[in-house]
Amino acid sequence: MEHTNGFLWLKAIVAAGAGAFGAAFGWLGWLIVAWVVCMAADWISGSAAAAAKGKWSSAVARAGIWHKGGMLLVVLVAFVTDSVLGIVVENLPGLGVEYTVLVLPVILVWYIFTELGSIAENAADMGALVPPGLLKLLEAGKRAAERAAGTNTEEGTDEADAATDR
Repeated sequence: MEHTNGFLWLKAIVAAGAGAFGAAFGWLGWLIVAWVVCMAADWISGSAAAAAKGKWSSAVARAGIWHKGGMLLVVLVAFVTDSVLGIVVENLPGLGVEYTVLVLPVILVWYIFTELGSIAENAADMGALVPPGLLKLLEAGKRAAERAAGTNTEEGTDEADAATDR
């Protein structure tokens, strides 16, 4: 009687699946997978951080889900933008430029970094030791994003940020 190693079969199936996915969707597909995994990890770690502090709220959780839905819409807009740019560039006579994607990967990488920052903040909220420099960097990034979006509600923050940026 021959004994088969289940782990080797599992490893072969995972490798075949990853290879097929990579062949079908390339590096952009893996970038999308990384973004989705980061979104899920942020949602889970945010829920865990709120529960650890005894501040879990279904209203806040719903707001987080709506936020993730908004991110999905922005990614879809970036995809359509890249598609339209590709069609335009392909049909401009004599241009001689090949365009595949630009906007979508930039948006995905930006979202991945913001999700990773949020995961680190959630870990700190759960009591994990996070290097103070990382937390300071994340806070500075958050303030910059708020300024760019025009959502900075703290009075005097812009002046203080401008002083520290010099």
